[in-house]
Amino acid sequence: MRATVDRTGTDSHGRAAKIQVRRIKKGDLAKAREVLELAFSDWYERQMGSRPRQVFGGAQYVHHRWLMEPWGCFVAEEDGTKIVGTALAAAWGGIGIAGPVAVLTNYQNQGIGQQLLRAMDEFFEENKTALQGAVTYPTSPKHLYLYHQLGYHAKGLALVMSRPVDRRNGAAPVMPAAAAAAVKVKGTPFTARRFSSLEEAKKKATIARIHRITNAVCRGLDLGKEIEIVDGLALGDTLLLERGRDLLGFAIYHAPGVSEAPVGSLYVKFLALDSAHKRTEHLEQFLVALEELASDLGLARVLVPVYLRYHAAYSTLVRCGYQVDITMVRMQRGKQEDYEDPTHLVLDDWR
Repeated sequence: MRATVDRTGTDSHGRAAKIQVRRIKKGDLAKAREVLELAFSDWYERQMGSRPRQVFGGAQYVHHRWLMEPWGCFVAEEDGTKIVGTALAAAWGGIGIAGPVAVLTNYQNQGIGQQLLRAMDEFFEENKTALQGAVTYPTSPKHLYLYHQLGYHAKGLALVMSRPVDRRNGAAPVMPAAAAAAVKVKGTPFTARRFSSLEEAKKKATIARIHRITNAVCRGLDLGKEIEIVDGLALGDTLLLERGRDLLGFAIYHAPGVSEAPVGSLYVKFLALDSAHKRTEHLEQFLVALEELASDLGLARVLVPVYLRYHAAYSTLVRCGYQVDITMVRMQRGKQEDYEDPTHLVLDDWR
């Protein structure tokens, strides 16, 4: 049975309802998630003609993002009683990530989405981000226009790609040995280590090493908070690709549960190889390590994002058998709009 939305654009006296945008409180989390999923379910139904059973495939966004960045999460509230919209933003150091943004269907076209985006703008200003970005649907004039009004420009396509992995003869999921220590990546001189397996004293130093990698991709880019929230809430982990004492790269991934991973998928949120070691065969070997990890966890596929301006990374995914699941467009604004180097081996998701 299709869910319904109250049509309450005016009060009992025919006056326009007052919309207030404020930061999310703990008690808002369930309702904010409901609004996000309902609004996107309506949108997908209009686009495809049928309503998805799970709009994000079981992935969740609100709770852990609020815990990581409470000052960047907002709701639009009608007359102080009903939440009708929500927006989530994060600061990856000098890069501000806007979205997802959602407004209940019957409250759209009233400027509420713009109010939410402006609230996120204030958050970005508070954090002094030099570049702001988002992804949206290239086939939706409404979404493109909304971001365009606030100075965002369409820069290029962003894809979500996937590849099925071999399950281990139907065996029950097991926790890989990498949970406790580094393991050899088959047939290579590399080892893969989970961030969660490190002693607490070594985690801060490792985040600093990771920051050197991301800063070479884009000055000021910092994934420290993402790594810490994934580790602290056990949403997944961060896989470290090492050769001897060298850190060649890292991959922040989510596993299904209360995370951004759809059911049955290992979802890579961010992967980067050190610019000093950006050889496509290194990315291929890193993908093998992630696929083996997914198999050990009893998952059916690996899900990865890629921005097409990172041409070497995209070409490597195609060569490794990854296929496109979702096509979106990246919107950008700010002083460092054209920082991308097509040779960088980066997989990053701005959803």
